[in-house]
Amino acid sequence: MVYKKVDLDKVRKQAAGVELLVLDVDGVLTDGRLHFDAKGNEFKVFHARDGYGIRRLLEAGVQIAIISGRKSVAVEKRAAELAIPHVHLGAQNKLAVMNKLVERLSLNTGATACVGDDIPDLACMEQAGLAIAVADAHPDLDAVADWHTHNGGGQGAVREVCDLLLAARLGAGN
Repeated sequence: MVYKKVDLDKVRKQAAGVELLVLDVDGVLTDGRLHFDAKGNEFKVFHARDGYGIRRLLEAGVQIAIISGRKSVAVEKRAAELAIPHVHLGAQNKLAVMNKLVERLSLNTGATACVGDDIPDLACMEQAGLAIAVADAHPDLDAVADWHTHNGGGQGAVREVCDLLLAARLGAGN
């Protein structure tokens, strides 16, 4: 995959000011595959390093939100385990949910980062101050992505984002 040229100084500057990280689930926190057992029960596989990065980011004072078009008990349990404060599942309009959350938290959309992997994430990425696509994201996201992870969804991509945001905050003296 060949990505557009990344302005690392711009990415670091935007990352330093992020107060809300918005994450998709399928294809970002997971590898995007949907797993069902013989009875139709869904299960998901999450990467432990992503969880550790999320905890560190929360401890640093960054708000985290999950906005997914699908409902999932597995996601609810993982989000609760990580103490993710804003979980919106079954969102038909992800951008509307993100905008309401930004308003409720009294934030500026420039203080948001959004991580996505496919077309349903595009509007949120366009609105966010920092748009991030996972390495194996759909090519249509490249036009709006300010940065791409090295790892694919469910393979530690979210940890990369958390590390980027934390390093930028430290570099900005926060």
